[in-house]
Amino acid sequence: MPELPEVEVVRRGLADHVVGRTVTAVSVGHPRAVRRHLPGAADLCGRITGRTVACAHRRGKYLWLTFADDPDEALVVHLGMSGQMLVQAAGVPREKHAHIVADLSDGSQLRFVDQRTFGGWALAPVTVVEGTAVPVPVAHIARDPLDPLFDAEAAVRAIRSKRSEIKRVLLDQTVVSGLGNIYVDESLWRAKIHGNRSAAGLSRPVVRSLLAEATAVMRDALTAGGTSFDALYVNVNGQSGYFERSLNAYGRADEPCRRCGAPMVREQFMNRSSFSCPRCQPPPRR
Repeated sequence: MPELPEVEVVRRGLADHVVGRTVTAVSVGHPRAVRRHLPGAADLCGRITGRTVACAHRRGKYLWLTFADDPDEALVVHLGMSGQMLVQAAGVPREKHAHIVADLSDGSQLRFVDQRTFGGWALAPVTVVEGTAVPVPVAHIARDPLDPLFDAEAAVRAIRSKRSEIKRVLLDQTVVSGLGNIYVDESLWRAKIHGNRSAAGLSRPVVRSLLAEATAVMRDALTAGGTSFDALYVNVNGQSGYFERSLNAYGRADEPCRRCGAPMVREQFMNRSSFSCPRCQPPPRR
């Protein structure tokens, strides 16, 4: 699933190629792509057509577009597991899984391509949370470490108030948003912390250091264009990111730790896989 760096790469592409353009027509080719918009496909198409995109926004792993005529409504884009927002010339053959296509006033098309159909588009009202306008479906999501208004000390307090494992807490988007399984493993490796350690048992300096490492990981991944293990994650131009070449933990089971040389281990965690170094990140005593 795309995490903060991948979604930010897409947001920047939309800001460059879609913001300022007017939607001239919209077609929906698969009902699941608009299942979150309860009034249905015809309503979504009719309400978007003729509107000019004003801005592309992101919070954590959540993405939305706002329109020039009504800042109180947003088009929330759920990328799901395989959703792509591609900007193509109108003459380019449509992708097999292009479930929503919006014609733009400059002659290009914004195509929502989703092989696994877990994502989709939906219009939603906008509300104000802690001084920031966000769509109602995103209102419960915490700020992410790349947000200019992110309060690191408040995040430290929130993390240390949890008695769950630190990895579980970092994956909780209501505590700190933007981090998924890949970047949590990378952050924990950099901070030399095992994911099964209790969040409440970590000192404030340790949690501050962990958040700093998480921020650095996401900035590094953003610079590299995100992480692409297959063709399902691409930017708006169809290009893959290459941060997977720099991963120190995720997906490296049995490979030598790049810090100490010990074989990396893979463990099950919340129906996911966790990757860590048994020497640099000793698990908690049971």
